[in-house]
Amino acid sequence: MKTTGKTKSKQSNFPATPTPIVKTVRLGVHCPHGCTVCLAGSFNGWQPTELQRDGEERHIDLSLPPGDYEYLFVVNDRWLPDPACVEGCPNPYGGENSVLHVPPKSGPP
Repeated sequence: MKTTGKTKSKQSNFPATPTPIVKTVRLGVHCPHGCTVCLAGSFNGWQPTELQRDGEERHIDLSLPPGDYEYLFVVNDRWLPDPACVEGCPNPYGGENSVLHVPPKSGPP
């Protein structure tokens, strides 16, 4: 039997799985040299993740699906809300978490 290297492609009876919509969001804070700044929130299991340094600015880029997320900056081991965030919600420790809204994709599908 001779083969030509060509194969027939099989079509699935299942619809294609939609690609999840993910947006990149940048969070940052101004902090002088010598500060250690991390970010912890509902998007990373409240495990502090160190921010990147850019002079006296610290930032992190997050790839998140649409939704609402709570977070805090951890500056020199102190858990603090984002000073640039306009919305917060109470946390179980008597403080306030910052709230990040990641909107769904806008425009035509």
